[in-house]
Amino acid sequence: MEYIQLPEGKMPVIGLGTWDLRGVQCEKAVLQALELGYRHIDTAEFYDNEEFIGKALRRSGIAREEIFLTSKVWYTHLRYAEVLKALDRSLEKLQTDYLDLYLIHWPNSEVPLEETLQAMAEAKEQGKIRHIGVSNFEIDLLEKAISISPYPVVNDQVEYHPLLSQKELLTYCQNHRIALTAYCPLARGRAVREPLIRDIAAKYGKTPAQVVLRWLIQQKMVVAIPKAASLEHQKENLEIFDFQLTEEDMQAISGLARGERVASRL
Repeated sequence: MEYIQLPEGKMPVIGLGTWDLRGVQCEKAVLQALELGYRHIDTAEFYDNEEFIGKALRRSGIAREEIFLTSKVWYTHLRYAEVLKALDRSLEKLQTDYLDLYLIHWPNSEVPLEETLQAMAEAKEQGKIRHIGVSNFEIDLLEKAISISPYPVVNDQVEYHPLLSQKELLTYCQNHRIALTAYCPLARGRAVREPLIRDIAAKYGKTPAQVVLRWLIQQKMVVAIPKAASLEHQKENLEIFDFQLTEEDMQAISGLARGERVASRL
């Protein structure tokens, strides 16, 4: 596994995304992933699965400090008191005393960013979160968050894959030591069907999904959180640390960008 160094710990560059995984299926998938060697789990209060992730974390027997756990506060809960209540609910469901990373899931122009970040700073001072981050923030709003937050904003989680360039945002993040986490990293299967990616995969003896994930994490400060429920796909997504793409192949994959989003925007 490779990592990005944060102020208080290391963030594994591959995590398990859990959007749309619920109930016993979610619990099984997370437990299976932990047994395979995943140490980065991503969730959110909106996903309605924190309770099952908490059960899997407990059942795994793995020491809490070995796992990098991320959750997010929904955009309707960004008032000061609501942030703290939402965080406490998440901690209770996840059966943990702290989160490694807590994100503002989506911006909300009706709530002052100062108010939300003040609550997150208090949560950090109470030891309930280790790092503060955001999700779905463009450069201008990310810049504002950095200027407001009493503590470093260490992460911006956004949709990122070969069909959607995030070049300007990524450059900004790299220049400010902010990790960019790619959700929908395989474009919900669209990226792996690209002929170019299939050709590159054949050249390396890897799968198209492995090539796309390698392309992502080979970029400085990029983390990927592919969702995978099956054992086969979870293993496949982890087996990307034994090869490197050439600069030529990296550029060719970047050339596929055509502004194609697969996730709905608020």
